[in-house]
Amino acid sequence: MFPFEVDTTSDVPLWVQLRQRLIYLINSGYFKPGDQLPTVRGLASDISINYNTVNKAYLSLVSDGYLESTRGRGVFVRDLDAEMDEEYTTEIERLMDDCVMACRDLGLSLDDIEKCMAKKIKQIKKAEGLTDVGEGSSAMGPGRIVTIDVSAKRAKREGER
Repeated sequence: MFPFEVDTTSDVPLWVQLRQRLIYLINSGYFKPGDQLPTVRGLASDISINYNTVNKAYLSLVSDGYLESTRGRGVFVRDLDAEMDEEYTTEIERLMDDCVMACRDLGLSLDDIEKCMAKKIKQIKKAEGLTDVGEGSSAMGPGRIVTIDVSAKRAKREGER
């Protein structure tokens, strides 16, 4: 049985009540990404409401990106998190491509661009008080930058021999 009850005391239209319930069920994990929802006719019959009401709720959720409808296959819950991660990754790739192309337009080789980026990242880390793991900080967080005069210690050691 589909977990939905009509609130007859509410002024909210029935298709909106169903839409809100479906959003709740998706966000709460009741329906997971890739899950197939009941057919429009099946759900309408199951919860005893009009076919057009269910269809309107489904179409609204498809329009808002919660669901994906494939003719002949059914209606499925979309994986919004994965799609957002993919969009984010695509945007980062686009920014990196633009940066590399701008540097190449200035006549820099790929090796020069790599060196410049490494240098810039080190400058930013230094300004923020961060260092790379292996450069004196732990993997637990930012460390201190300590300068050690190795030549004085080496001269002292050689003098002791």
